[in-house]
Amino acid sequence: MKDFFDEVDKRTGEVVSLTPNANNTVQPVALMRLGVFVPTLKSLKNSKKNTLSTTDATEELTRLSLAKAEGFDKVEIIGPRLDMDNDFKTWVGIIHSFAKHKVIGDKVQLSFVEFVKLCGIPSSRSSKKLRERISPSLKRIAGTVISFTSQTKEYTTHLVQSAYYDTAKDIVILQADPRLFELYQFDRKVLLQLKAINALKRRESAQALYTYIESLPKNPAPISIARLRARLNLKSPVFSQNQTVRRAMEQLKEIGYLDYTELQRGRSVYFNVHYRRPKLKAPRSDSEAYEQPEHTNDSVDPSLIEKVKLLEKLGIDLKDLEALLNLRKT
Repeated sequence: MKDFFDEVDKRTGEVVSLTPNANNTVQPVALMRLGVFVPTLKSLKNSKKNTLSTTDATEELTRLSLAKAEGFDKVEIIGPRLDMDNDFKTWVGIIHSFAKHKVIGDKVQLSFVEFVKLCGIPSSRSSKKLRERISPSLKRIAGTVISFTSQTKEYTTHLVQSAYYDTAKDIVILQADPRLFELYQFDRKVLLQLKAINALKRRESAQALYTYIESLPKNPAPISIARLRARLNLKSPVFSQNQTVRRAMEQLKEIGYLDYTELQRGRSVYFNVHYRRPKLKAPRSDSEAYEQPEHTNDSVDPSLIEKVKLLEKLGIDLKDLEALLNLRKT
């Protein structure tokens, strides 16, 4: 089963092993983009209630062989809201468990103390406090349903089929659905650096946007603020959601993860990401980062720089300029 942490480098054909450790975790891109893990609804009166969330995962998960073989044309992820502060860390621990330990059938077994460490939770806490933190998250994750449907049939499964632990015997047993193992075999996996997550403690909106932006391909197109609102899946008014998105983007910039420019195109707002640094520091080589920050050449005409800035304010990028030049040629 560890094979699902391998993928092929499309440039070289080399099989690359993506190995989770204390600093990073392998995450299926689908879960990162769809908004399965979202900020806690702290501002709402009913935030402490079990709020169900439904996510349309058709575009991403109908690519699974399960969906293709059975002819399923609709996929939904239904369950309680999974937060970034506790549930995401527990999910990280689950991914680590399947990567580090021998899988027998569809189950993996390890000590409770080690599982807690894999979740990134200090093991110095008492067993009672650890249970109070781990138990609700395991219930929410195991209670998250993935539903595959067509006109005549349906297949229902869970992110985790079952989770058992006994602190007295120091044991955890996790069970996954074998038909979903392929979810981790997607070409588009991402080795998610946890350094940024740890630097954003209690900033769940920024954490959620980090997981989304980190899952994007190299040199991504400008991201609309509407798409980032959807990723956070908040319930507040749009104006308030926009403020949350802008604050989260600024926090990502403050920790050194990215740099960006906010663009206005008509009535729509976009974020143009210039570079990403998952390790939160300047890379020593191109292979250590997705993009390098742009450097200003002192020999460039200052008036040209001002013109570029003006174009950015107008929401005109290089692709737009290229299209305009092509029109002139014709």
